[in-house]
Amino acid sequence: MTDDTVHMTLDGLSELSRAVLTRHGLGRRHAEAVTRTIVAGERDGCASHGAYRLIVCVNTLKTGKVVRNADPQIHDAMPALVRVDARGGFAQLAFERGLPVLTKKARTRGIAAMGINNCVHFAALWPEIEAITEQGLVAFACTPSHAWVAPAGGMRPVFGTNPIAFGWPRPDGSPFVFDFATSAVARGEIELHRRAAKPIPEGWGVDAGGNPTTDAKAALDGAMLTFGGHKGSALAAMVELLAGPLIGDLTSAESLALDDGAGSSPIGGEFVLAIDPAGFLGGETEQHIARAETLFDAITGQGARLPSQRRYEARARSLKHGICLPRALHDDLQGLLA
Repeated sequence: MTDDTVHMTLDGLSELSRAVLTRHGLGRRHAEAVTRTIVAGERDGCASHGAYRLIVCVNTLKTGKVVRNADPQIHDAMPALVRVDARGGFAQLAFERGLPVLTKKARTRGIAAMGINNCVHFAALWPEIEAITEQGLVAFACTPSHAWVAPAGGMRPVFGTNPIAFGWPRPDGSPFVFDFATSAVARGEIELHRRAAKPIPEGWGVDAGGNPTTDAKAALDGAMLTFGGHKGSALAAMVELLAGPLIGDLTSAESLALDDGAGSSPIGGEFVLAIDPAGFLGGETEQHIARAETLFDAITGQGARLPSQRRYEARARSLKHGICLPRALHDDLQGLLA
């Protein structure tokens, strides 16, 4: 710990998170579910999706755009499909309610999909992906957000940051997981640069006139950019379709219009897919899962890093030593309790 940081245990951060959320009127079940996600982000070294998101949650609660005591409802749509109506609440509790149904359907049918409707989403997808891989299932998830991101070749926002996430269970150790925005960077990263008065790298965003900028506020007021040009743009459009019209929910542009300047977190849907390897492989499952390990060994054997490896290393440190928050952020969070 330095003069610029504050050391906390993970339990201490959990207590602070619950206190902040309930202080601002979030129901107990939601506060517990949201806290699990926030602590996971900070624990794994993902500062843009960790304790900072408490400020995002409180701002959303103040707008009145999230239902504080929403009771998610499960709809058994078809043998391999389940829909969960979050009823205007944060997505975490809706996901937790639907996960056992999704898992059972995937084991019964080999593959199953879940649509989460009418939810408020502010967090990373990898905690949800890990919850599915813990069941021995392959996982995929995506969600739109607010229209902050310009398509390749354009200058006006159409897409959200539109993250996609994938998980593969491994017989020993942590799962193979990736989770990334289809924008050049998560919006939270730009916001953290703004808070720290730091310039952003070129290629993250353009100003309101469509000009490249390294000014974080100018990019937030203008438009973010997709990663990889037209490739990221195509993936962002895919997310809009899968977690929007396919499940009867909002696109990023519709979410932003519904927000109407309130400054809430995005409102809309989430698309989740779970696949049981045994559905394809039967008695040969173990053999082919072992072949996947050969692939991972070929990657790490030459010094390359698997996605999430840095998170898992940060997780091990945090579980042993706790975490350090920037003092300015810690002071802001304490201020939310005033």
